[in-house]
Amino acid sequence: MTRASGVESALLRRAALRLGLQAALLASAIVVLLSAAAVAVVLSSQRHAASTLLDAAVTRADDVIDPPAGVWLALQGREGKAVTQGMPAGLPDTGAIARATTAGARESAEVRIGTVDYRIETLRQPDGTIAQGVLDLTANHTERDRLIVTLLVCSGVGLLLAAAVGTWLGYRALRPLSAALTLQRRFVADAGHELRTPVTLLNTRAQLLRRRLRSDLELGSGPAALLPDVEGIVADSTRLGEILEDLLMAADPVASQSRQPVDLTELANGVLAAAAAQAAERDVRLTGPKPDTGPVRAQGSPVALRRAVTALVDNAVRHAEHEVTVAVQARNGHVLVDVSDDGPGIDPELAPRLFERFVSGRPGPSQSRRRYGLGLALVSEIAAAHGGRVELLERSEPGAALRIQLPG
Repeated sequence: MTRASGVESALLRRAALRLGLQAALLASAIVVLLSAAAVAVVLSSQRHAASTLLDAAVTRADDVIDPPAGVWLALQGREGKAVTQGMPAGLPDTGAIARATTAGARESAEVRIGTVDYRIETLRQPDGTIAQGVLDLTANHTERDRLIVTLLVCSGVGLLLAAAVGTWLGYRALRPLSAALTLQRRFVADAGHELRTPVTLLNTRAQLLRRRLRSDLELGSGPAALLPDVEGIVADSTRLGEILEDLLMAADPVASQSRQPVDLTELANGVLAAAAAQAAERDVRLTGPKPDTGPVRAQGSPVALRRAVTALVDNAVRHAEHEVTVAVQARNGHVLVDVSDDGPGIDPELAPRLFERFVSGRPGPSQSRRRYGLGLALVSEIAAAHGGRVELLERSEPGAALRIQLPG
């Protein structure tokens, strides 16, 4: 299990890294939204402050000598035009002054002269004087740029911290799950390994018994009626060994699952032949695919698909009153295996959770063995592993019908 443990550790690290990256992306999205909101609030506040400052300056201006810091004034009245000393070249805005003189409307605008942005507000005072205030926005833009740079740096640091913390938390959160999966695989592997030896011995002894019985029959002695039963023991023990191999392969996460064409018609007939003894004990008649069905093939694992069909047939035989029917067909690019019985049907309360583990109905009066609710769950897992599904079919007559649907 050393190789499997290494693979599981790599998968755990990869999953934790994905969680960390997702947490980082989520955190970065949140930071970007909050940063955009903060920048929008700052810009709005700056515009409001600039507008308030210029409005107060031009409304109360009676001369151009001592305007507020960063503001230049221009006044044009009957006595001519006066401009604050040091006003930047290209200002005041004579066009705005002319429009205010003609229309008398207040006008606000932002202009760029050279590399500097200015906010200009022009209005006509009650005495007819045109006042224009010019505000240098360099300080505002410097503050805005400093805020954006600070937010970008904080966002980058937060992104790295979110990725690191998310990865660490993801690793811690996934470790118990990884440990549980490792324990489950170890149990399956240990159980399969421990059962392999007695099953191999059983198969070997059954083969020796069959060989001796055949030899006795060739010599004219020995009970011929025992040979079919011995053949069945050999076949069943062989299939049991194949199931254990399949379980051991499923317990190894790095093992490649072999896929090959499987004739489900032949497979279903084989499952019914193996279930004949159990059905005879319960006086249940088994009906297989129609003789004219022919081969119906699907890609998959023969052992796993046999396990799935066997589980459905076993479930149907246990609940049937008189008959169990298995039908195989190909339809619309899919292969369908339907197993139906004429029993009491599925409890409606149980139907939504029918394929969950450890979900089982109450045993019938003739069922002395406890049921653990694993058979149909395993069928569902096998079908999903083959790219298909298992479902409960609706039917008008009494009983239940389950269908395995696989890609054709």
